[in-house]
Amino acid sequence: MKKSYQNTIATTINCSGIGVHSGKIVNAVFKPADINTGICFVRKDIKNKNNIIKADYKNVHKTKLGTSLINESGVEVATVEHLMAGIFGANIDNLIVELDNIEIPIFDGSSEPFIFLLNCAGIQKQDEYRKFLKIEKKIKIFQDDINKDIYASLEPSMDLLIDFSIEFQQKIIGKQKFLFDSSKDDFQYVISRARTFGLKSEVDYMRANNLALGGSLDNAVVVDDDKVLNPDGLRFHDEFVRHKILDVVGDLYLVGMPIIGKYEGKKSGHELNNKLLHKLFSDPENYSIA
Repeated sequence: MKKSYQNTIATTINCSGIGVHSGKIVNAVFKPADINTGICFVRKDIKNKNNIIKADYKNVHKTKLGTSLINESGVEVATVEHLMAGIFGANIDNLIVELDNIEIPIFDGSSEPFIFLLNCAGIQKQDEYRKFLKIEKKIKIFQDDINKDIYASLEPSMDLLIDFSIEFQQKIIGKQKFLFDSSKDDFQYVISRARTFGLKSEVDYMRANNLALGGSLDNAVVVDDDKVLNPDGLRFHDEFVRHKILDVVGDLYLVGMPIIGKYEGKKSGHELNNKLLHKLFSDPENYSIA
């Protein structure tokens, strides 16, 4: 394996946007961080208790409609997966993310705006080698003991591979399958532009239950029966499965380093991704640190 150095950003950069579920404006400040810091979120609106939340799979708190983290003081940061995927895409290892609200801005529903912001701040090489998590044994986890059609797995590979398949009744989505190979594909152009998506019936239900309050056609692909409601259509004919891979990348980066291994998922989501990581780390023979 060719050695590479850890990276942070060269200068501080800010942004603001709306939280897709809260509907509230959040201001975010991205700051450089020292070597081996990892990714840390700081809730600046929380004053009287520990407001630092480490981006760590062990801190995953909720996985419904996104990945949320929580610290030992009960301070939470929500919907982190698109940002984590963007941090991966920008090859950032160490970063401080300050927020004045609970939720990460949704922007256009992809991770491309985060990569753009981080690149605008400049990528700063640091005087310490990157660490990689190398998968040594295959592990697999199913949604439950009855339905074996929904699963996620990790197995040894020379590079990061993500093989994902989805299946929806809506014909415009249908069955889609995509293999992302990090040794050949540029994450920024092949995956990061794919937007989150939902069915109109689901959006109506979520809004009735005070969710997706900030959601719109500006930050999600919405499907109604067999048509896409977004005036500009899709960015890729298989944008749906590509976005699922984006979610996987964000969830996997919560291990704190890039993974060398093959992930395979079928109709899986944030909950199964997190359970897979817990299973991975339950046995030291499953992995090594390179």
